[in-house]
Amino acid sequence: MRYLVWSVPITVAAAAFTYWLSTSASSDVGSASKAESYDIEEGALLYAENCASCHGADLEGQPEWRTPGADGRLPAPPHDETGHTWHHPDSLLFDYTKLGGATLLARQGVEFDSGMPGFADVLTDQRIHNILAFIRSTWPDRIREVQAARTEADEQRGEN
Repeated sequence: MRYLVWSVPITVAAAAFTYWLSTSASSDVGSASKAESYDIEEGALLYAENCASCHGADLEGQPEWRTPGADGRLPAPPHDETGHTWHHPDSLLFDYTKLGGATLLARQGVEFDSGMPGFADVLTDQRIHNILAFIRSTWPDRIREVQAARTEADEQRGEN
């Protein structure tokens, strides 16, 4: 009987602790379950093959990336913390990469001569996600937190 008296509270406490661990882990920036679905190493290789020629091997972007070139297009921006990639939610980054800048913006009624090509015919959705996970993995913690919050707010609104 004494065993039964102590086993019930211990079982309840263990269950509560397990629940707390699972919910707190899923709300952390870059939670394990989300991070495990992306291959950051593959993303780094794919970035080098598909993105570095414009955005730089170290994600530094092109010089004077805020000033249009002679062709009227903006140079490729950096994807490190000095750029604006982290200002956008994951859904926008994914769509911009998959569709290309001009196509995505045209779908939203915006005419913009973007130099960013679409990669839908080159990369699978998973590979695009892997590249974006690699880029995010290079950011300082605070920037990852801010970008994750923007992604979460975007998901709650149900927007792209």
